[in-house]
Amino acid sequence: MYDPTVARLTYRALLGRRRALILGALPLLLIAISVVVRGLAGADDQTASDLLGGLALATMVPIIGVIAGTGAIGPEIDDGSVVYLLSKPLKRPTIIFTKLIVAIAVTMVFSALPTLVAGFILNGNGQQIAVAYTVAALVSSIAYAALFLLLGTVSRHAVVFGLVYALVWEALFGSLVSGARTLSVQQWSLAVAHKVAGGDLVTSDVSLPTATVLLIVVTVLATWYAGQKLRSLTLAGEE
Repeated sequence: MYDPTVARLTYRALLGRRRALILGALPLLLIAISVVVRGLAGADDQTASDLLGGLALATMVPIIGVIAGTGAIGPEIDDGSVVYLLSKPLKRPTIIFTKLIVAIAVTMVFSALPTLVAGFILNGNGQQIAVAYTVAALVSSIAYAALFLLLGTVSRHAVVFGLVYALVWEALFGSLVSGARTLSVQQWSLAVAHKVAGGDLVTSDVSLPTATVLLIVVTVLATWYAGQKLRSLTLAGEE
């Protein structure tokens, strides 16, 4: 299910100079803001939770997920180079699964690690805030990568749709409409973070069992359907 050659090509595409600069911009911004906030406000648990929840988990993680998930396959489909990959004796699910692993790894490195660093800067991991939000970033990285990889497979405007979901649905509607939060990767990951941190600083509108089931179902279904769409691309090319 995992092909090293496909992985190497995908890493090379995702970590090219321009895309790497984009991927690194938000983590550096998060850490810089954390240093300033710590210097001005000192170590405060509520401030740390607000910043990590509002900037790291709600903004940085989904945007990086969009870049990594759609970038793992979208450009190859757009420029037609995916035809050369599909001509190799590789199973289509293997291609998708390999690209998913790469997208997850890139999203985790550029989101979870900076979240942990920022958390320790803000309050030294008081009340497990840094670890809780890092776990949330790790969990959400998996779901975001799967969702946005699927978008990259089915649409030429995957980045736009991904940003709409991340910034409009989750950030805007999620803050205004309580029902929308149930269908939010952010809320699912916050349920996991709440379990890690305990207390009331990290909260979620979704229970942990429900969040766990939804995270697994969305990841599996998105990965499976992306594989099916890649099969149809092959058939279209052969016809």
